[in-house]
Amino acid sequence: MKNILSVHTHTHTHTYGQASQSRRVLASHRPSRAPPAPACAAAAAAAPPPAMEVVLADTLLSRCGDRAALLRALSAPLCAERAEALRLLLQRLAAGGPAAGEAEALRRAAWEVALERCRPLLRAGEGAAGSGERVRAARAARGALRHCVQLCGAPLAARLARDALAELAAGGPGAEEAAVEALVAAAPRLEEPELLSRCAAAALALVREEGEGEAAAALVAGRLLPALGANGAALPRVWEGLLGAGGAPRAGRALLAMSALADALLPRGPAGPGLDARLCPRFWRLVQEGLTERDGLCRKRARYLLKRALDLSGGQRAELRCPPDESSLFWWSAEKNEQLLQFWETYILIMETLEGNQIHVIKPVLPKLNSLYELAISEDKGWLFHPSWHVCIYRRMFESENKTLTKEGILHFLELYETKRLPNSLGFSEFVIGPLMDALSESSLYSRTPGQSIGACPPLGLRLQKFLASYLSLLPEEEKGSFLLKFIQKMTSRHWCAVPILFLSMALASVPACKVLGAEGLHALRDVLQCTMITHQILLRGAAQCYLLQTALHLTDVEKVSFPEVSSFLLSLRPEESLRRDTLLWTELCSWLQVNDKCFRKSGSSDFERQETSSLCQYVHSLVGEYLKTAASERENCFMPDWFEAKLVSTMILLAADVEQMKHKCSGKSNIEWIELEAFLNPLLDVLMKLGSNAYIPTLRADKSLQLLLKLLQTRWLKCSNTQDVLFFIWKSLVTPVESILQFVLRRLTTNELSTVGDLDRCDLYLALIPEIVNLCLKVNWKKMPSIKNFLSSLINASICNLQERNSEKEPKVKEQIRKVASMASLAAVCEIMDGKLEVHLESLPSVDALKKFISFSQFNEVLKKPSYIEEKNRYVLFSLSCSFVLTSSSCEETTSQGWGKIVARYVRDQWICLRFVLNSFPALAQGCEETSVMSLSTVERSKEILQSALEALSILPSDQVLAVFDCMKVLVPKLLDSSEALCIEAFDLAWKITSSLSNTQLIFWANLKAFVQFIFDTEVLAVAATAKGQAYTKIKEIIFKLIDLSTTKTGVFNVVLSHCCQSWIFPTERSALRNAFLNAGSYSELITEACVFGTVFRRDQRHIQDVHAFVENLGEKCAANVVTESTNRDDHYVRICAVKFLCLLDGSNISHKTFMEDIFIKLLDKDELVSSSRTRYYANSLQHRIKTRVWQTLLVLLPKLNQNFLCGTLDRVFQAGFSNNQASVKYFIEWIVILCLHKYPQFLDKFWDCFCYDEEKLKKSICTFLSVLAHFDIILENTSEKKPALKKALIVVLQWCFSHNFSVRLYALIALKKIWGMCRMLHVEEFEALTPVIESSLQQVENMHGTGNARRNWQRIQDHFFFATFHPVEDYSLETIFYTLPRLSELAEDEWISLSKFDRFTDVPLPAAFQCCHSRAELRDLKPSDWSQQDMGSHSAEADNQPEWTDVQKKIIPWKNSTSSLDLETAFQDRAAKLGKSNSRLIVVASLIDKPTNLGGLCRTSEIFGASALVVGSLHYIQDKQFQHLSVSAEQWLPLVEVKPSQLVDYLQQKKTEGYTIIGVEQTAKSFDLTEYCFPEKSLLLLGNEHEGIPANLIHHLDVCVEIPQQGIIRSLNVHVSGALLIWEYTRQQVIKQKQQQ
Repeated sequence: MKNILSVHTHTHTHTYGQASQSRRVLASHRPSRAPPAPACAAAAAAAPPPAMEVVLADTLLSRCGDRAALLRALSAPLCAERAEALRLLLQRLAAGGPAAGEAEALRRAAWEVALERCRPLLRAGEGAAGSGERVRAARAARGALRHCVQLCGAPLAARLARDALAELAAGGPGAEEAAVEALVAAAPRLEEPELLSRCAAAALALVREEGEGEAAAALVAGRLLPALGANGAALPRVWEGLLGAGGAPRAGRALLAMSALADALLPRGPAGPGLDARLCPRFWRLVQEGLTERDGLCRKRARYLLKRALDLSGGQRAELRCPPDESSLFWWSAEKNEQLLQFWETYILIMETLEGNQIHVIKPVLPKLNSLYELAISEDKGWLFHPSWHVCIYRRMFESENKTLTKEGILHFLELYETKRLPNSLGFSEFVIGPLMDALSESSLYSRTPGQSIGACPPLGLRLQKFLASYLSLLPEEEKGSFLLKFIQKMTSRHWCAVPILFLSMALASVPACKVLGAEGLHALRDVLQCTMITHQILLRGAAQCYLLQTALHLTDVEKVSFPEVSSFLLSLRPEESLRRDTLLWTELCSWLQVNDKCFRKSGSSDFERQETSSLCQYVHSLVGEYLKTAASERENCFMPDWFEAKLVSTMILLAADVEQMKHKCSGKSNIEWIELEAFLNPLLDVLMKLGSNAYIPTLRADKSLQLLLKLLQTRWLKCSNTQDVLFFIWKSLVTPVESILQFVLRRLTTNELSTVGDLDRCDLYLALIPEIVNLCLKVNWKKMPSIKNFLSSLINASICNLQERNSEKEPKVKEQIRKVASMASLAAVCEIMDGKLEVHLESLPSVDALKKFISFSQFNEVLKKPSYIEEKNRYVLFSLSCSFVLTSSSCEETTSQGWGKIVARYVRDQWICLRFVLNSFPALAQGCEETSVMSLSTVERSKEILQSALEALSILPSDQVLAVFDCMKVLVPKLLDSSEALCIEAFDLAWKITSSLSNTQLIFWANLKAFVQFIFDTEVLAVAATAKGQAYTKIKEIIFKLIDLSTTKTGVFNVVLSHCCQSWIFPTERSALRNAFLNAGSYSELITEACVFGTVFRRDQRHIQDVHAFVENLGEKCAANVVTESTNRDDHYVRICAVKFLCLLDGSNISHKTFMEDIFIKLLDKDELVSSSRTRYYANSLQHRIKTRVWQTLLVLLPKLNQNFLCGTLDRVFQAGFSNNQASVKYFIEWIVILCLHKYPQFLDKFWDCFCYDEEKLKKSICTFLSVLAHFDIILENTSEKKPALKKALIVVLQWCFSHNFSVRLYALIALKKIWGMCRMLHVEEFEALTPVIESSLQQVENMHGTGNARRNWQRIQDHFFFATFHPVEDYSLETIFYTLPRLSELAEDEWISLSKFDRFTDVPLPAAFQCCHSRAELRDLKPSDWSQQDMGSHSAEADNQPEWTDVQKKIIPWKNSTSSLDLETAFQDRAAKLGKSNSRLIVVASLIDKPTNLGGLCRTSEIFGASALVVGSLHYIQDKQFQHLSVSAEQWLPLVEVKPSQLVDYLQQKKTEGYTIIGVEQTAKSFDLTEYCFPEKSLLLLGNEHEGIPANLIHHLDVCVEIPQQGIIRSLNVHVSGALLIWEYTRQQVIKQKQQQ
């Protein structure tokens, strides 16, 4: 079977040598007597000359006395040549019929030939694709077998069919193809019903076969099915097998088969009583399925069947399936024939256009979808055409590889069905949930349109909301729930990115409230929540959670869900991202619970309740009781309970409490007693009160109660409006058991009760409670503070004792080591509380001094030795700590070592936390220490020792535990930079290595970066390094540029650095106030300079995410995620905002500030010159353009703070920048700065006039900049008392440029002249009266110009341009104009616009009071971008886009009437052309002399398109060439190819002459005809010459005529492909005209 396809593919190709060989065989069997037959001669004279083979065959048969004997003699032995001759003789016998006396003899001979000769030859030759002779023999045997059946009739057909079916059943190599060919020959004459059924079943079985069966299916469809279709009795059986239930083939194979049967299923001509595929719904479903297949060939077959059915219906004006109804996929009515034709023509045009996959071709066709929709809808009858046809179009668009086309399709679909009548069918719902949602999963579709502002909702998001709401409103109530459930479940069926999940959640939340979702729907929403957690975009993740909760509130039927199901769903929402008590979402949730309180479904026994509950209070009361219960089997469990239950219970307590508070407010009670809330808290308070006194409380219950307490206390930082707030009551209640809790915690931490590795989790719980309790007492009850101080003193003393205790045994035990870990962790917790600067005044406690002394004398980086024996329960916990899942004995030791390593790392980290506290308290460690101690060393020596220990700690600690070490290094490095610079540089390098290695770790990177920045850029560190100007200073600058480089790939890095530096330089702390912190700004001014021009050009996908972020942020408090999510200020804009705010805070009267600003000004000018010199021309919105814009924006901010002397020295550089070739935005900013300088200091006008004195070559590109400045000359002269001299000079300068050759320069000069002359008229300058007539007539002429071009329009546009008509350089000086309005109006890229809201949101650095009024004037702010010089661009296309429907659209020619399946239906190309229904062209194109595959491929394509009967090539190997296939685009599969080698051309041309062809050479000769004057005969053969040599001389005299192409140019010749194409088209044109004239 492997070779079947290759053999079958080229059945339409043959070589010229075969014909001559057939003639030789026939000649050898010619009888000796050959008298001419007058009748035959007369017939030959009357008819066109027949082929030579036919003449020989008819002569042989007419002269032979025993034809049966002739057949037997010719078939033994049957070689390839004899087989071809035998086929021809049998063909002539079958065509003419046997004589009366020899019929039976001929039938017996044909029977013998068929069974004894042809069938064996067929079996032997089919599998031998490599043998040319055998393939030829088998091919001839197929034809001979078919003609034998015609002679013998049904008996031979039945015999062949039985044998072939047996062979198919037996299998074997080559059996399938040989058997199929036998069935092809037998099928038309089969009569037995049983055999017909078996043949049909066998054919369909081969069609269904997958994999290797592809070739067999193609063979069956191309050969056997048409043969069966010709048998009227077999066709119904094949049809039933194709469309029947169960065993029907897949769509692709079914369409293949139906295309082959098209002549039988959809016969042309008047309607008959036979089978009609149009009446079968399954047929139309297959066509629809084929129209949306990914395989282009399947779509092509489906379109062919559809167009054939439509052409048939329109021609017959048939009545099919009238009247129409929803279930009818296809119908036709003679009454509505024109309307139906219009609908289907539009439909097919759209489907064929979509094949192009090019948006510029498809977009003009999209409006036709609207008219298609209008044709399909009837006001009274609903859908005239089944909506599934529309769905096919949209499905094709959704599955397109072109994302722009997909987006257009989705937007069009949602917009079309937004307000129109939607089909209420199951299929449409499945389409929405299937292909539509699959398409909606692409993030790039949710992008803004070019006209939308940043932060606006993308069109797809808005239309999705409207579509879902309108579609649900049309669904019956009983279907809404199932549709929404499937919709939500689809959101969990695949990996969705953050953006699609967000907008789908928004669409769900916008659905009008209806109770349609039950418990299953709530579970599906919870699954979607789990899907949102995998994205890194925290804000988008939180926003999606908010909308999913709103969806649950709007759509849940509370009578179908229980409180446990609701609470489980709520727990999937993260408080730090979405659901928090101080948000509107929490209030909305409480209102929903209050309204539906008594309506929830009663729940049976669950994890938390054993009785049915009907209200929220009862549920929460039961929940708390169940939570605090512990089973006897779990009381001694060494593991900590999961936090899930504590989170659940605390959330439900707070919700129930707020619901109660809402009820009290609604009732109007002034004194609230909180009876229900007390009932919730009493079980917890009872346990907490007993903790200190009852030593027998189960550990698990104690753990659970403390977990719940911690979760409730962690709400302390939420705003509490007043003492009547329910939260205040909770805190007040929780203060009561504080003494008992502290007593319990102290006992657990300081005695031997914590003895296992699992107890370390309990230690963390206890230590997390301590700061929460301290803060609670500070907020609610100060009287508890003595108890807290006593507790902390006891804890410090006991922990120190435990740590100082020396073990007498050589091998430590686990419990001893765990106790040390807990003690060190306790000291670290106390130190962090004291570092927190709380108003507790703990420093006065005696134990604190003992703590400081203990830490000062301690050995740093002390590690705990791993115990040699670890109990089984501890071993299991260590396995968990190490995150290892390999529990084999061989890996046990290694795994426990990994777990113990984490414990040791924690122990070392806690040491550094304690040391940080001590270093911050006592910078001079050696004071008050005895000389005999280790501390007797000098402070510098001790600091050096500690810093070395810090470097050691960095090398052994995990990256997420080094923050305390960084903080300690921050204190130590300034003291050592002078004496131990190398050690400090080593610290810098190691800290940077650790920080940069974490750049891909989202969770711990930012905390480490912040600590690193606080260390490296500490005021003291920077100051000492800058003073010394040594290697440390160089290293810090190197790190600055490394951080800036990292920030280009990791957005937000530079923000952290700059924010810290600006705050520490402008608002120094007490520690850094001793030095002038601002001096660091001058020493490290590169940081500010780079910040002023910083900004990455992001990829499109990154900009898309930023746009969606901006949209969510614009929602404000409506989206709880904006309230809950901590602002990270990681937008790149915040770098420039921080730098600009920092510069705004500087005071020009401060010497250090003044020096710094002047330095920044100079460095920014240097950067501008560097960018200009690196590239003289740069594109709009390129990186160079953006940097230059940012430079001049910053210079504009600095300008008012600079004095006259400084500007006098730098203004020339500003003027020089104006001479550069600048983009519009840069040009405006330079002009603005020049205007402001001249306005403030008019004495600089002389420098300005010098700019007009350069030669014209330098000024021709930049003069417009300086003329624009003169257009604001009234503002420049505001502060000048003597205006006349300046006006005189300005008038002289401007007038000379009014005569410039450049039209744009003249326009700028005229706009300046108009301004200056207006000022002269107002001041009545008498000196200019002589010029008045000239100037005014010139200006009047400009105003009234009536040119045919754009001159007048451009003059009007430049006058209306914002910079000359609206912009006021002084009044519009504001941050909004500089950073938002002017960039917007100058058409800078949107990501360069910085709105004032961003300045407000960035609160790290405030704006000074002078900049509070920083808005643009309304007149300027409301303008739209318009550049006068570019107004004519794109106007026509814009108008065209607004057309509702294009009058004409681009369409590829698809001759469907001439197309069918891509298979060859017969070996000879004449038969194939007839089968294909192609135009009966008699044109043969001979390209044997051409040897370039590209030219041959192009000719092949051209010949196929214009219907040439054959293309002759020098070798069939060319069609395998990739270059050929690239140009032919599969045309070789549809065009007969003949191989004639160049050496055989003479014989071939002579043969074609005998067949009546005119041999036409495409060549320039002395007697050649002009192509425009030559009339092509119907039977024409075009001979094309070689690419280089043309047609050889030995062939020219065989030509009947030469035709040349007239030319007008100089080049001598055309490409051979182009020449051939011109002649082929001219031949086709002439033949088409002849056919029309005949009709």
